[in-house]
Amino acid sequence: MEPDGDISMARQLELLGLPPSTYYYQPVGETEMNLMLMRMIDERHMEKPFEGVIRMTDWLEDTLGIPINHKRVRRLLGIMDIQTIYPRPRTTIPSKEHVKYPYLLRGLDINRPNQVWCADITYVYMHKGYMYLVAVMDWYSRYVLSWRISNSLDASFCFDALDEALGIATPEIFNTDQGVQFTCNDFISRLKADQIAISMDGKGRAIDNVFIERVWRSVKYEDIYINCYETVPALFRGLGSYFNYHNYEKHHQGDGMGKRRPAEVYYGI
Repeated sequence: MEPDGDISMARQLELLGLPPSTYYYQPVGETEMNLMLMRMIDERHMEKPFEGVIRMTDWLEDTLGIPINHKRVRRLLGIMDIQTIYPRPRTTIPSKEHVKYPYLLRGLDINRPNQVWCADITYVYMHKGYMYLVAVMDWYSRYVLSWRISNSLDASFCFDALDEALGIATPEIFNTDQGVQFTCNDFISRLKADQIAISMDGKGRAIDNVFIERVWRSVKYEDIYINCYETVPALFRGLGSYFNYHNYEKHHQGDGMGKRRPAEVYYGI
């Protein structure tokens, strides 16, 4: 987006639906080599989510034909907040000071909208850098209620996404991993204020939040990797368009979905 001298910047952002802070975000940078490795790691993780540092390093060396230091791979996995199913590198790091909650979804019959919501964070590759994306999703319908992007893993963008979602409805249960963004006092207090039961994935169990992991796979293969966004405003607009497609146009399969669109299932239309 280029500034227009006839329209104030605030008005332009309002017309595009862009939060003012988003326009001024800059994607986090790395060397060209590291960005290439991060792109490869991200795609590989979509295919082989069980591979940890050693296996990922071996694959990179086999693919590129050059030696790769496993410490470098470990650092990049940490930056990307990669969550290996098992064994899992310590990337989404729990805080010792934060209270953890049990996983409430095991054996639960999830059969209606707003029974269970979930949230997760993923790394987003860009042409010259990267960002982080968080989304809040209704588990039953796969409807994405809200999302935010950030150039850091500060908890504030997760809280903003939660606040927007709770402006739509209130779930009975909210499920996340044990990362510090979701166990911090502001996030937990907001859930407790609305008497929402708190559920957290077991340690090293990214599969516990499997449905939002599937959304990440879709958004990356169907949007991020194809478009390779160069600017944050372009990424914001692209993701807005994609999540609208996901919610209102894409037919999904799964228990109770019947190949219906998430909005149809969530709103009962």
